[in-house]
Order: sequence, then structure tokens, then C-alpha cells
Amino acid sequence: RRRLAPLNEDNGRFLLLAALIAAYLSAGATVFSALESPSEAAAQLRWNRTLHNFSRIFNISLPELRAFLRSYEAAMAAGIRVDALRPRWDFPGAFYFVGTVVSTIGFGMTTPATVAGKVFLIVYGLFGCAGTILFFNLFLERIISLLAFIMKACYERQLRRSGLLPPNFRKGPAVSGVGSLVGWKPSVYHVMLILGIFAIALSCCASAMYTAVEGWNYIDSLYYCFVTFSTIGFGDLVSNQNAVYQHQGLYRFGNFMFILMGVCCIYSLFNVISIVIKQVLNWVLKKFECRCCPKCHKSSTRLSRRNAITPGARLRRHNVARDADGQYDSDTEGRRLSGEMISMRELTASSKVSLALLQKQLSETANGYPRNVCINTRQNGFSAGVGALAIMNNRLAETSDSR
Repeated sequence: RRRLAPLNEDNGRFLLLAALIAAYLSAGATVFSALESPSEAAAQLRWNRTLHNFSRIFNISLPELRAFLRSYEAAMAAGIRVDALRPRWDFPGAFYFVGTVVSTIGFGMTTPATVAGKVFLIVYGLFGCAGTILFFNLFLERIISLLAFIMKACYERQLRRSGLLPPNFRKGPAVSGVGSLVGWKPSVYHVMLILGIFAIALSCCASAMYTAVEGWNYIDSLYYCFVTFSTIGFGDLVSNQNAVYQHQGLYRFGNFMFILMGVCCIYSLFNVISIVIKQVLNWVLKKFECRCCPKCHKSSTRLSRRNAITPGARLRRHNVARDADGQYDSDTEGRRLSGEMISMRELTASSKVSLALLQKQLSETANGYPRNVCINTRQNGFSAGVGALAIMNNRLAETSDSR
């Protein structure tokens, strides 16, 4: 009887992540239900009491009062308020609206009411959202390039202080001759720390501005910053909605810049965190690898005791060295994949391939050159990843283990 093929690493990672997300959603729903449900029930009870008292005091029937409140809700959805607010569909208001559309924030405080406006929004959002996502990816690419350049300069300075780098060292072809810099790439954890600090500082500065101008308390301002910068966009708090502000033009410009930089920074931070989550998933999969199959476990144990090269081992090892993008720079690390010894000729050939790849990655990481690091021509165009994940895989050090 034919046995089912085991899941590969990508499918296993996908299923594990799906299970973790389901558990995460269930845990979040449980917590929010426990926190918010009592408050909602109390508010509903207070509202029913107020409604009955108003109907009794002013001698208005409940059906008529409810009909009036429905009309008020419709007016509120259309943007009409009791207090004077800024026009929703003048040019600054419409510009604010399209900005929330293409960035996928979607506050919901302004929506098109006409059929023509709704149809145009579908077409407009299709290209606008795609272009904005491309802009976010390009921003991520450049911020990683900038951080790589700065971190490489700091790393070179540290090497000079420790005496591992010549004092007359200059950037350029000499990099390939310095063993300490061959294959160096910025750490994903350092990049995550820097982006996290920058996002926190940006949110704190923006919250101080909203507290002073909008009159919100600081916690509400921080909440608004996270909801907006992460493009969640609940719409319960929306900035720049009053009719008149002090220094209105300056505030509008500052609000636009804070939202733009905040969305770009949080988008980059989310992608870095996703890489860390992927590393955790890989670690979990390695922990559970072959535990459910004693036969595989025995075969791997027996393989580690062997001391000879089997037919085709050299070809397999050469392919592994090419696919790893230069992450193994010694025969000890290379032997961890199979547990076999290799000859000096094989070691020399593997080291040359790894050294070339490492030098290429270092140059591209530091100088922002094209990131085509895959030399295996048999792979298709999507084998190295697509979008932000591919950018992070090509530019950060710890991501190469999971590729």
C-alpha cells in the first residue's frame, strides 16, 4: 500500500503558523470579551434607562423617539454633527480621504454617498493601494540599506579598535581581502530593535502633538497612533476634524508627515517581526523533526556514525552550498547537514563558492546594489521569495537559515 508523502518544511511552517494564528485569535477574543463585555452591557442598561425616562418626562412615545434617533444615526454616518466641523469633501478633506484609502487605513468617517463616487473608489483604490504597497516595499528596502550601511560602519570601527582591521583600510575591493568582513550582514534582531525604538519615538512625538492640539489624553493619543500607523483604522478617534485649529496649516502638514512616516516605519517593523516569527517556527519544526517517525530517527543516527562519502554526496553537498547563499564558511558547519567527512578537494571547491557568495552579499548589503543572490539557474523567479519577505531574506543575516 502506498504511503502518503510527508509534509515539506514550507507546508509544515504554514500549517503551524495557521494553528498559532487561530490560537492567537481565540485568546484575543477571550480577553477582549472579558474586558469589554461588562462595559457594553452596563452602557446598554444606562441607555435603555435614559430612553425610557426621556419618553416619560417629555411624553414622547418610544417608537417616535427611536425613529428620530435612527434619523440622527443616518445624519451622523453622512458626516453631519451638532458641533461645527470642517467640510468633509473640500479639497483638503478629500485629500485626507484618498490618503486613508490608498494606505488601507480606512477610518470610515468619510465615505462616498453617490453611485459614481463608489464606482470610482473601486477603480481608484485598486491602483492606489497597489502603488502604495509598492512604495512601502521600496521604503523598507531603503531603510534596510541605510541601517546596513550605518551598522557596517560601526562594525568596521569596532574592528579597528580591537586591532582586527588595518588602520588604512578603505571601502572597496579590499573588503574581500579582510576575513573579518567577509560575509558580514546586519542582524535582523538589531534592525528590529532600531526600528522599534524609532517607531516608539515617532509615536511619542505624534501623541504629544495630538494631545496639545486635539485635546485628547496621552493614552488616547498613543492608541490613535498605533491604530493609524498600523493601518487598522477603527475611526473612533480621527485627527484634523475640527473646523478651525490654531496654526492650522502647520498642524495639517505635521499630521500628514507623522502619519506617512508612522505607517512606513510600522510596516517595516511588522515585516522584521514576521521574519523573527518565521525563525521561531523553524526552530519549533526542527524540535519536532522526525520525532513522529522512529525509522527516520534511526536512519539519521546511523548516518551520523558513517565516515565515508556515499555516491552522489559531493553533488548534493555542492548544491547545498549553492542554495545556502554562503551561510557555511567552514567544513564543520557543512558537515552538520549529513554528518559525513569531506575531502580537502571538496572542501576547497565548497569554500570558493561560499566565499564568492559571501563577498557578493556583503557588497550588495552595504552599497544597495541589485539583490540577485541566487545563482542556481534551475530555480524559478519566485524561489527566493516575493515582496517584503524577499527583501528581508536577502539583506539580513539570520534569515538565510530558513530559505
